[in-house]
Amino acid sequence: MDELVRYGKEKNVGLILWITFRGIQDDFDDDSFNLFEHFSGMGIKGFKIDFMDRNDQGIVNFYERAAAEAARYHMLVELHGSYKPTGLEYRYPNVLSYEGVRGMEGHGNCIPDNSVYLPFMRNVTGPMSFTPGSMLNVQPENYRQGLAPNLVMIGTRVHHIAYYILFESGLQMIADSPRQFDQNPDCRDFIFSTPVTWDETRALTAEAGQYAIVAKRHGDKWWTGGITNNAEKVREFDVRLDFLPQGRTFRLTSFEDGPNADRQAMDYNIRRQEVKRGDVLHVTMARNGGWAATIE
Repeated sequence: MDELVRYGKEKNVGLILWITFRGIQDDFDDDSFNLFEHFSGMGIKGFKIDFMDRNDQGIVNFYERAAAEAARYHMLVELHGSYKPTGLEYRYPNVLSYEGVRGMEGHGNCIPDNSVYLPFMRNVTGPMSFTPGSMLNVQPENYRQGLAPNLVMIGTRVHHIAYYILFESGLQMIADSPRQFDQNPDCRDFIFSTPVTWDETRALTAEAGQYAIVAKRHGDKWWTGGITNNAEKVREFDVRLDFLPQGRTFRLTSFEDGPNADRQAMDYNIRRQEVKRGDVLHVTMARNGGWAATIE
């Protein structure tokens, strides 16, 4: 572990440890050893705590104790296997995210028809660990539960890229293998550039359970993203760029569902163009599709 921490520092990468709830709880019951002090001293930056799987008073108390102890040692926390957020992150900003959602760990049960509701419901309550990041994408009729050795997920490639813009989390995941990201450098670079904090959010067009398109600003750069459900036909939208500052020209780079995405979900195109305030973008999304863009 010491060597991993040392190597991470060389690459400007901090290490976070996944740990079971019981491992933390046992430490709280043992006065002779402080797990947070030990790993903080080693250079570990935080914990992803898992498998609480309930919401009784004992677990509620555990959340606060874990958050406070982590804050004491300047460590971050993600609460996986958890109930939905109830505001603890406002008292302890080192709590970056919670699961409390049927995310991509649900594999075939995580479908766009369900996920498209999340910006309207689950994410309203607070940050959400959805664990996005699949580079192997299929339409539902091509998915076979339990037969895929890799992270094959339902929805188009652009649908999955857009999750990083629509779904808010202080600690985003990149859930596929390093090799998959290296083989898809344009998608990788877009995903890796997406912030986890936002200065401004605009809802451009949306209908609960059907589709959602948003624009989010971080500094002077905008990200726009959209997702749709298993619609019977291609959805088309005219998105007006009224949120851009007046009198400036911007460069837009957009990832769009390709012409075959309704059958071959990994099909996508990249478009680059100059835009300004008031311009209208014609956006099309295949079934279970998406749209994702930067404007800078």
